[in-house]
Amino acid sequence: MTADLSQLVKAYDVRGVVPDQWDEPLAELFGAAFVQVTEADAIVIGHDMRPSSPGLSRAFARGAAARGADVTEIGLCSTDQLYYASGALGLPGAMFTASHNPARYNGIKMCRAGAAPVGQDTGLAEIRRLAETWLDSGAPASDATPGTITRRDTLEDYAAHLRSIVDLTSIRPLKVVVDAGNGMGGHTVPTVFSGLPLELVPMYFELDGTFPNHEANPLDPANIVDLQKRVREEGADLGLAFDGDADRCFVVDERGEPVSPSAITALVAARELAKHGGGTVIHNLITSWSVPEVVREHGGTPVRTRVGHSFIKAEMATSGAIFGGEHSAHYYFRDFWNADTGMLAALHVLAALGGQDGPLSGLVAEYDRYAGSGEINSTVDDQTARLAAVRAAYEGREGVVIDELDGLTVTVGDAWFNVRPSNTEPLLRLNAEARDEATMTRLRDEVLEIIRG
Repeated sequence: MTADLSQLVKAYDVRGVVPDQWDEPLAELFGAAFVQVTEADAIVIGHDMRPSSPGLSRAFARGAAARGADVTEIGLCSTDQLYYASGALGLPGAMFTASHNPARYNGIKMCRAGAAPVGQDTGLAEIRRLAETWLDSGAPASDATPGTITRRDTLEDYAAHLRSIVDLTSIRPLKVVVDAGNGMGGHTVPTVFSGLPLELVPMYFELDGTFPNHEANPLDPANIVDLQKRVREEGADLGLAFDGDADRCFVVDERGEPVSPSAITALVAARELAKHGGGTVIHNLITSWSVPEVVREHGGTPVRTRVGHSFIKAEMATSGAIFGGEHSAHYYFRDFWNADTGMLAALHVLAALGGQDGPLSGLVAEYDRYAGSGEINSTVDDQTARLAAVRAAYEGREGVVIDELDGLTVTVGDAWFNVRPSNTEPLLRLNAEARDEATMTRLRDEVLEIIRG
């Protein structure tokens, strides 16, 4: 067995490996290690629709049960449905999915009881170390009485919980096109939307981990083309696109135009602040300047943080934030155990749109105030050297402000850009924003020339 364990469990977010490296005996070791590190006497496990997921999930369950943990299997589910089960049942959880990644990948997302994150410094490194130690000899025998493995269906309870947080019963009727990308949205959307005043137009709801229509990664514009076309053809009020494990949701308006995740973050933040009478809202440093502006305008306190699931969740817990959003369409809610759920964000959008008479494009215009580049990736030979070149080009200029919270962020008057390295690939990721399209374009092209030069 030749698994690259450092790649597999390098971070809390999914890290996939190809099938000949990631097999059921290895998953069984991870189940045993997970229970030993979390000291859990019971856990909950779910999986997505990828062909390898059921077998990996069951092997993980065997390893966990062998160490004395009672295992609740909830079977096919979205990642946020697994978080719901972890929160509602008060159990550590494991979700087998490669999220938005191509069909050949798979991985695990793990959490402690109450959907609390398992980060590099809070158990992940130790889980990896144990699995590496046991790789050749197997997990040592346990003195614990073997645990049980039982099945439980949580889909209806998950849907009811979401609908209890956002009330859509009095909204006007809406026509919504949903592209599930053959991922887990095809499993959750029909139940969550059941009984609501919505005319649902489903696209690619058949669960198929080979992704025959397009990759389940709506962050890539190529993967929402079908949705945009269908929204226009149907004369729908909006379109929603979910990624493979349906924990992220992307929105297009009635014209088929993409709505920035930053605009969705600002819209949902305004609603959450109204609901809670103020509070703290987390946003990562790649989100638009619109987000902190809207938060302040609605009586809230914005807190800027690094990009990444574990950083957002940690800051949510530390600050008691009511909501958090990322540029990648991850949305975190205090009312959902500080976990991320694209479905709950989608319900907020539907409630906001259905609570007034105008189109979605008009509704979100208030929250979309700047011109943004989106994330642009550049392959480089030396990430450190290229970052240094960017810094050298701007430091010392009059009016320029530089910070290094996450990569390199440079503010130039009414514009800014961030360049940060990928943790897994030889890439630098650029995001730029300005008051107007022309200024943003000039800044974007100037920075790209330095990065790629």
